[in-house]
Amino acid sequence: LQDIQVIGSWKKNPMIYVGTPGNAVDLLMKRNFAPPAERLKSLTARLRGVPAIMAAMKTNVKNPPKEFTDLAIRIAAGSVGFFKGDVATWAKGAAGSDSAALKDFTAANDSAAAALDDAAKWLKSDLLPQSKGTFAIGEKAFADKLMYDEMVDIPLDRLLALGEANLKKDHDAFVATAQQVAPGKTPAQAMAILETDHPSADSLISSAKATVEGARQFLVDHNIVEIPSDVRPNVVETPPYARSGSFASMDSPGAFETKATEAFYYVTPPEKDWDKQHVEQHLRLFNRSVMNLITIHEVFPGHFIQFLYSKQFPTKTRKLLEASSNVEGWAHYSEQMMIEQGFGNGDPKVHLAQLSEALLRDCRWVVGMREHTKGLSVDDGAKKYFTDQCFQQPANAYEEARRGAYNPTYLYYTLGKLEIYKLRSDYQK
Repeated sequence: LQDIQVIGSWKKNPMIYVGTPGNAVDLLMKRNFAPPAERLKSLTARLRGVPAIMAAMKTNVKNPPKEFTDLAIRIAAGSVGFFKGDVATWAKGAAGSDSAALKDFTAANDSAAAALDDAAKWLKSDLLPQSKGTFAIGEKAFADKLMYDEMVDIPLDRLLALGEANLKKDHDAFVATAQQVAPGKTPAQAMAILETDHPSADSLISSAKATVEGARQFLVDHNIVEIPSDVRPNVVETPPYARSGSFASMDSPGAFETKATEAFYYVTPPEKDWDKQHVEQHLRLFNRSVMNLITIHEVFPGHFIQFLYSKQFPTKTRKLLEASSNVEGWAHYSEQMMIEQGFGNGDPKVHLAQLSEALLRDCRWVVGMREHTKGLSVDDGAKKYFTDQCFQQPANAYEEARRGAYNPTYLYYTLGKLEIYKLRSDYQK
C-alpha cells in the first residue's frame, strides 16, 4: 500500500513496466514444471498482454527521475533482442510439429517485440527529456518502508550513525589489510593489484563457474553447514530484462516447487554499447579474489543454500514471503564468516576482497540514506562516495549510486549481517 499510494512507483518508474514482460516469459521458458507445448500456450497468452503494459507505461509515468529512465532504456532495448532471439528459439523447439501453436506464438511475439522496441524509442525520445523528477522518498517514507519491509524501527539519525561507524571500522581494516597486500602502496593501488587479475568478457561465465566447487567443498571439509542437495545452480548471463545495475544474483525455485527445481546463478556481462573503459572497469569487479566472494554470497553458503532449506521453513507465510535483511543479511554474513573460518588460507588478497565487498555494502547503507533523506545526488555525491570511501571503479560506483535511487533501503545487507552476528553471539552465550 505504501508503494502504491505514497511512493507511487507505478507513476515514476518505467523500469517496472519494461522489465515485467521478459521476466514473465523467462519463468515459463526456464522452469520445466509442465510439458514445453503447454508452457508455450501460457507464454503466448502472456505475450499478448505486452502491448497493453507498454501503453499503460506511456499513460502512467510522468516526470520520472532521469536515473530510472536511463535504466529502463537499457532494459527495453536489451529485451527486444531477447524476444527475437532466445524466446523465438525456445518456442520453435517447444512447438515441435504444431505449426498452429508456432504461428500463434510468432504473431504474439512479433507484436511484443515491436511494442518493446517502440517503448525503447519512446523512452529515449519522449520521456528522457521530461525526466526531471526526484527519486528521494523522504524521511517519513524511508522510516515507514524500513518498518513495513524489515520490521526495523531504529530512529534514522541513529541508523545513519550505525552505518557510518561500521563503514569506518571496515575502512580501517581495509587500509591495514591493503598494506599486507602491497606494502608502501595506497589502498586503491592494493585493490588494483587484485583487479588486474580479471576475466575477459568471453570468459566471465566460465570464471564464475570455476569458483563454485571450491566454495562447496570448503563447507563440506569444515563442516559448516549440511548441504541438503547435490544439485548445483546453472551459471549463466543475467537476462537483459534483469540488468538494472546488479552484477550478480541468484534465481532459485520457490519453496513449494516440486518439478522445476532449477536454480540460476546470474552474472551480468558488459553491455554491447559500452566503451572500452566502461567494459574494463566492469570486468575488474569480477577479479579472481572478489569472484570467490561473489560465489560465496550467491551460492555456497549464501542464497543457494538458503533456498535449498526453504522447504523446511515452518509456516506457509515464511515460505511465501521474505525480508531482505534476512535474505541478503545471510548472504553477506556468509562472506565474512567464511574468511573467519579459514577460506582462502589466510591470503590477504582474499581478505581484502571480502573487506571490499563489506565496504561496498557499508557505502550502500550510508548512500541510500543520504540520497533519500539528505538530498545527496547520484552523479556527484553518491558516485564519489563509492569511489573515495569504498574504492570502487568509477563506472561501477555510478551503477551502485544509481541503484540507491530505486532501492532506498539497500542498507539491509549490512544491517542484516550485523543482526545475524548479534543473534549468533547471543546463542553462543
